[in-house]
Amino acid sequence: MAEFVDLENQDGVRMPWNVIPGTKQESSQSAIPVSAIYTPLKPIPNLPLLPYSPLRCRTCSSVLNPFAVVDFSAKIWICPFCFSRNHFPPHYSSIADDQLPPELIPQYTTVEYQMTPVVAWSTNRALPPVFLFVVDTCVIEEEIGLVKSALSQAFDLLPDDALVGVITFGSYVQVHELGFEAIPKSYVFKGSKEYSKDQVMEQLGFFRGKLPKPAAGVIAGVKDGLAAESIARFLLPASECGFVLNSLLEALQKDPWGAPANERAARCTGTALSVAAHLLGACIPGSGARIMAFIGGPSTEGSGAIVSKSLSEPIRSHKDLDKDSAPHYHNAIKFYEGISKQLVHQGHVLDMFACALDQVGVAELKVAVERTGGLVVLAESFGHSMFKDSLKHICQSGECELGLSSNGIFEISCSKDLKVQGILGPCASLEKKGAICSETVVGQGNTTAWKLCGLDKATSLCIVFEIAKKESNDDLIDGFDQEAAAATMARLVSFKMETEAEFDPIRWVDRSLIRLCSRFGDYQKDNPSTFSLSPRLSIFPQFMFHLRRSQFVQVFNNSPDETAYFRIILNRENVANSVVMIQPSLISYSFQSAPEPALLDVAAIAGDRILLLDAYFTVVIFHGAQVAQWRKAGYHNDPQHKVFAQLLQTPLDDADVLVKDRFPVPRLVICDQHGSQARFLLAKLNPSASYNSDTPLVPGGDILFTDDVSFEILNIIASLFTHISPGSGWDMWLVATITFCYLIHEDSSPEQVVGFLVIGSAQKPSPFRSLINTQQEAFGTSILAMQDLG
Repeated sequence: MAEFVDLENQDGVRMPWNVIPGTKQESSQSAIPVSAIYTPLKPIPNLPLLPYSPLRCRTCSSVLNPFAVVDFSAKIWICPFCFSRNHFPPHYSSIADDQLPPELIPQYTTVEYQMTPVVAWSTNRALPPVFLFVVDTCVIEEEIGLVKSALSQAFDLLPDDALVGVITFGSYVQVHELGFEAIPKSYVFKGSKEYSKDQVMEQLGFFRGKLPKPAAGVIAGVKDGLAAESIARFLLPASECGFVLNSLLEALQKDPWGAPANERAARCTGTALSVAAHLLGACIPGSGARIMAFIGGPSTEGSGAIVSKSLSEPIRSHKDLDKDSAPHYHNAIKFYEGISKQLVHQGHVLDMFACALDQVGVAELKVAVERTGGLVVLAESFGHSMFKDSLKHICQSGECELGLSSNGIFEISCSKDLKVQGILGPCASLEKKGAICSETVVGQGNTTAWKLCGLDKATSLCIVFEIAKKESNDDLIDGFDQEAAAATMARLVSFKMETEAEFDPIRWVDRSLIRLCSRFGDYQKDNPSTFSLSPRLSIFPQFMFHLRRSQFVQVFNNSPDETAYFRIILNRENVANSVVMIQPSLISYSFQSAPEPALLDVAAIAGDRILLLDAYFTVVIFHGAQVAQWRKAGYHNDPQHKVFAQLLQTPLDDADVLVKDRFPVPRLVICDQHGSQARFLLAKLNPSASYNSDTPLVPGGDILFTDDVSFEILNIIASLFTHISPGSGWDMWLVATITFCYLIHEDSSPEQVVGFLVIGSAQKPSPFRSLINTQQEAFGTSILAMQDLG
């Protein structure tokens, strides 16, 4: 896969199929769609910076590139997409075969153009970053103190020219006037009421005094008649409002409107975000401003509420969403969709810091955060290192900065052989329809242009295509990128789970894997033992095994907020990080060898070994039972046992590197074998040894108490299914499998089950009868696996 990583380093693109299937049918049989995961701001070494605007095709608007055909004598170039002939402008007059502009040099498949910067409303310099802090005060006193400490540190890290505003909310929304230093001054909005943009501007006093309100039209900044002095009342440079911000933080208190013991606090999150969006839309539209919402509990007041105030009503769960019995869910989604459209139109970003033991509404706010390209952090408290360190990443500059950018426009031009189904990622459709738009819509589709209100160096978009040409390709497997395919499948299955009713993700993943293996696997008919995969495909089944067990597919034991959080991060990360989320990495530390990669299997556990698990959202340091005993005995403090002390310290140092360079900052868990927090590791391991298996327990090892199918059994079943092509035998197989599961439920023996399958397959000639006869032992040991596969 090194060649695909090299291509990514050159252009920021990873594709599952680097040799594109020739027909729509061939693409469908390949199971994984033609797609590309693109990181627009990926740092590329030696990237040429061109100090002029790109030259576009007059017909399809595609940009001049190395694949264009150039007639140097006539000074004409032919577009490789629509084949239109275009004349070079006068400043290309010196172009020649030995004097090419950078955009035509073959090795420069990606170039950067330097455009004219947008200027600020009050000066002639570029617009500064804008941060509007929206802070929840319906939390306990201890959390208020933690919020104040975190915000104080964040204010100190902001650039001096960054514009800052503050809104606090509880039962009411307070917009603080930072430009009035004499006394603290704020404007109050009722939390249970909806406000229009005009009402917000009227209440904030934007048109009091000498400046009259414009007669008609949308009011958006100075150019529409808003005074710069009025804007500066609420948004001030950080260097000019330090004293006011510190005074505001010192005076910040818990919401005074307390709640009865049997009720939740009245928290108007939706109204606060709506007022914030109206304020930024009136003051600085198109500036790339960020609304940074610090939320400490569920919204219970006004629009966007996710639960009622009464504690007798539980917050919605996945089961409630599946049964459509969450009374506030759809209304909240509709409300936040409206806010997302407004923010996208204004070019603003919504970031969310959800810090509470309870759910706060990430599932409902997901649409607004994702479409604006916002960042999200989910932690248990405002004092948790996950929150504090992640906030530092956003505000600081230097090596670890995120490289935040704003207001990008992403356009796609392609030949008539491809059509665009859509994009899965942090963007919003600009509804620019064209001939290359597919009728099938995936994610943000039915357009050829998207808006990226916020993006950073790691933001990645998954573009899904549809094949329209009719030539066949025989060497598809040579260009198969297993990691990109796994990342694409993870985004697709997450999207389908959110949008398709009665969707079975496990079955969809299994069927996709079987179709891929049937298409590209090597085997002799009716002989499963001969089944093998090309090295280009050998790791992909392993990725799919871990995907079907991941937090993106298995929502049990996760709240809707946690699931939404995981999917938001997945949809914005690059291939390398996505693969870590799907299949975590495991490193083993022991006295016998240097740190080395270990199989993600329960067999990796040993009493004298330390394991470091990187699951992206969680980093786990797991001490074997013997190592834990030595540590508790204090041997690492004895100078005679320096080697043991070093063994303990090495995984800590490696974990610090992982935590330091990642956003959001992962949870660091240090645990011992047989301890309660060992579950963070055990949940990710392949259950090759479980309580119902015959695998002997290795001294110092462990077993898993789970009914999950192991990777080995899944491979056996996948190889069996691979031999069965759709047809007369396929229907019979489904009937047999359904009855097979029924027999399992009736506590039938493995022999009875295998016997039934043989009898069922004998009803008429079928391609799997001999397979069952030769695989009775495998079937007898994989009852639970087949039950799981359904």
